[in-house]
Amino acid sequence: VGDLDRCDLYLALIPEIVNLCLQVSRKKVPSIKNFILLFISFLFQYMRLSYKIITEPKLKEQIKKVASMASLTAVCEIMDRKLEAHLESLPSVDALKRFISVSQHNEVLKKPSYIEEKSSLSEEATSQGWGKIVARYVRDQWICLRFILNSFPTLAQEHEETSEMSLSTVERSRKILESALEALTILPSDQVLPVFDCMKILVPKLLDSAESLCIEAFDLAWKIISSLSNTQLIFWSNLKAFVQFVFDAEVLAVAASAKGQAYAKIKEIICKLIDMSTTKTGVFNVVLSHCCRSWILPSLNERCALTNAFLNAGNYCELITEACVFGTVFRRDQRLTQDVNAFIENLGEKCAANVVTESTNRDDHYVRVCAIKFLCLLDGSNTLHKTFMEDIFIKLLDKDELVSRSRTRYYANSLQHRIKNRVWQTLLVLLPKLDQNFLCGILDKVFQAGFSNNQASVKYFIEWIVILSLHKYPQFLNKFWDCFCYDEEKLKTSICTFLSVLSHFDIVLQNTSEKKPALKKALIVVLQWCFNHNFSVRLYALVALKKIWGMCKMLHVEEFEALTPVIESSLQQVENMHGTGNARRNWQRIQDHFFFATFHPVEDYSLEASLRLLLIIEAFTIFYTLPRLSELAEDEWISVAKFDRFTDVHLPPTFQWYHSRTELHDLKPSDWSQQDMGSNSVETDSQTEWTDVQKKIIPWKNSTPSSDLEMVFQDRAAKLGKSNSRLIVVASLIDKPTNLGGLCRTSEIFGASALVVGSLHYIQDKQFQHLSVSAEQWLPLVEVKPSQLVDYLQQKKTEGYTIIGVEQTAKSFDLTEYCFPEKSLLLLGNEHEGIPANLIHHLDVCVEIPQQGIIRSLNVHVSGALLIWEYTRQQVIKQKQQK
Repeated sequence: VGDLDRCDLYLALIPEIVNLCLQVSRKKVPSIKNFILLFISFLFQYMRLSYKIITEPKLKEQIKKVASMASLTAVCEIMDRKLEAHLESLPSVDALKRFISVSQHNEVLKKPSYIEEKSSLSEEATSQGWGKIVARYVRDQWICLRFILNSFPTLAQEHEETSEMSLSTVERSRKILESALEALTILPSDQVLPVFDCMKILVPKLLDSAESLCIEAFDLAWKIISSLSNTQLIFWSNLKAFVQFVFDAEVLAVAASAKGQAYAKIKEIICKLIDMSTTKTGVFNVVLSHCCRSWILPSLNERCALTNAFLNAGNYCELITEACVFGTVFRRDQRLTQDVNAFIENLGEKCAANVVTESTNRDDHYVRVCAIKFLCLLDGSNTLHKTFMEDIFIKLLDKDELVSRSRTRYYANSLQHRIKNRVWQTLLVLLPKLDQNFLCGILDKVFQAGFSNNQASVKYFIEWIVILSLHKYPQFLNKFWDCFCYDEEKLKTSICTFLSVLSHFDIVLQNTSEKKPALKKALIVVLQWCFNHNFSVRLYALVALKKIWGMCKMLHVEEFEALTPVIESSLQQVENMHGTGNARRNWQRIQDHFFFATFHPVEDYSLEASLRLLLIIEAFTIFYTLPRLSELAEDEWISVAKFDRFTDVHLPPTFQWYHSRTELHDLKPSDWSQQDMGSNSVETDSQTEWTDVQKKIIPWKNSTPSSDLEMVFQDRAAKLGKSNSRLIVVASLIDKPTNLGGLCRTSEIFGASALVVGSLHYIQDKQFQHLSVSAEQWLPLVEVKPSQLVDYLQQKKTEGYTIIGVEQTAKSFDLTEYCFPEKSLLLLGNEHEGIPANLIHHLDVCVEIPQQGIIRSLNVHVSGALLIWEYTRQQVIKQKQQK
């Protein structure tokens, strides 16, 4: 075993010496060749001799055999890497090929007999483990075989008469692949890389004639990759080798042409790899970069093997489709891990971890970057490329429709939102490569997507595509006008999308000479929406009207003179609003919004196509600026630097990434958020002035509490930073869950420090939960049974609380005249009996609510709510006065 360690040191020196000799002088090449020749001859002599030994092997002999195979491996690796030395021309190389070809694959060394003297050497072997030595020996055999398969693809030799060599190339390849499968079961997972490399050469030759054997190879290899997923150092090299033989261009082509079991198995592996990539960042990157390079930029060997490697892109287009929308929404702890990994990788060679571990562009963004760069390389004049792009466009639209149907409403920055956003970003990139006929057939699906209930960023992309389509092909305007003909039920969540398109009507009509009929139609459409009962719809319609009317005045359209007084006065009234609440401010906000004030659909797109290639793409606006201005989560912004840094798919020198215009790039997210409010959000026609848009205040942003729900109530209240109110509401005498649920909600909203109930079992009641709307999770609840109330009230008195009864008594104070102390405890009575007489004399004061009607009692929840509000109002006034 000590000899093996020394052998490794010497073998590590050999390639370094060869490197040094080649760098110093080419005259050293003959010396290198002479050394290799003598070295191989010596190794052959010993290896042949070792095969003739029939007796029980001894340890020293077996160690020598392992060292000899390791030496052959080192020679093969030198010849494989140092092609400039032309070592393959040596006579001994041909002998080496014959020797390895006829050798038994997966030859396992017998465990040596230890009956001989118990030397320190045998003890070392026992301690190290014979299994590791055998695994190394088998692995070295496959490294040598890999060299032979790479250097001499045809294994059949006519000049040899052995039974092994008389087999055909296919049969020889089949036998070697069977041995490879056996090796995968013998070798530990960290030693299988050379076997994978051999399978990469063998599977393409056998897939047609031995499909079941190749499928077995796929399955066994996948099991090994799955088992290695948690071993960082060896996983990536093995994954790369696995991908190279499963996704070999010829393998994909043969499987797709037969459409048999192998084709289905490869599709299954694609799904498994994508699924693995959701938990192990970087897996999809390896698969996609390999496929994109081999499909669009095949190597010389792949070009010879396949007439057109790009056919594979069409047969396995789901890879590109999924890549365009790829990216998971990580939990906070996972996101922190991803951020740390990205930071370390960006350090480059300054960090030792990057030197030890191979970088594979594991950032999830690189999957989409790779897909986008691949699409940018496609040529619209190439029939195969054109068909592929049209297929991808349709599949992405179908994916958007599927997401919309699966969840009609979804939260901002949810996975559904992100997928839809990525879909429309990709469609924008593909748009200039589509011809008129295809766009004419697909535009209706684009319009239908606009009818969905979309988040703001998705709407902007849909509107952008519609504007660009109508700008390039004004003849599609009739299809666009049809969108306004649907009933109000369908338009209630989408009309603002189509009105936003009209706000850029000057861009739409740039390429048409017949502007007047289009303007007339636009005015008719917009005017009817200016009188809609929905506040948001009216705002969008007025923005569009202002744009269209400005165009009409520039063209001096006589037909519109009759409308001039009405439109001018309406627009002037909007501009000069005073004393109308928030209406003027909202009107100004929507006009200042980037999509209407700064964004230019054509100039900020800046896509220029030559006859052969898309030269300039506005990646910055599509993938960075617009998501940022739409307040999409920051991990959805892809900077141009990432497009430049990702070099697995090379773009020609004529290609450049275009940055956003300074005016757009320097903007900050607007406070106006585009919303399509449905018809249920009604403003009555009797209103004489505009009012502010309804808005609920949420105590957290972009997420809902999850793990915090298990915290005790008091801790949760403290975590949320609630006000330090000294008000305690005691509702132990109330026994109806509906009243308790309503009081819980009111107490939480106004920041009471606690709500006291007769039993905590009430919070499990469905009626309670329906009225409380989860308030019990954010308000400290205390259980005090009615029989314990006297003691509880006395305890609170000693703590400085004033005990206030909500009851009508002979000495009760009017609520409008009573001044609440800071430390107040409100005791509420029973729904029927009120506060019992035995408790009234424990009260410090009773407060009653002044009433004007015949009925002399209020619902206990309403009474409690009035006193809680009055206490809160008085405390707020005190705080303002103190400030």
